[in-house]
Amino acid sequence: MFGNLGEMANLIKKAKDIQKNMAALKEEMARTEFSASSADQEVVVVVSGDFQVKSVKIAPSIANNENLGNIIMSTTNSALIAAKSAMQSKMQEMTGGMNLGGLPF
Repeated sequence: MFGNLGEMANLIKKAKDIQKNMAALKEEMARTEFSASSADQEVVVVVSGDFQVKSVKIAPSIANNENLGNIIMSTTNSALIAAKSAMQSKMQEMTGGMNLGGLPF
């Protein structure tokens, strides 16, 4: 009627282990920084693994560039993509490729 209770106990243990590991991963990613720079290296953006912008450096030579906003946005998005990719990779490692659906990574 209940199937193999041993298998169910193993699944529950694995779920608890994953939950514990996810908490540790979240803390690790918050301490990890990812950076991206514009093609000409005049804009450099650093973000954390929990998707917070940590710094934006702009070379004085482009401070008045009319496309500066677009350059900053593009560079920031590149840094965020790197952070997201790292998170997804670590999640795949942790879960053995199991789809946990609904996670924002």
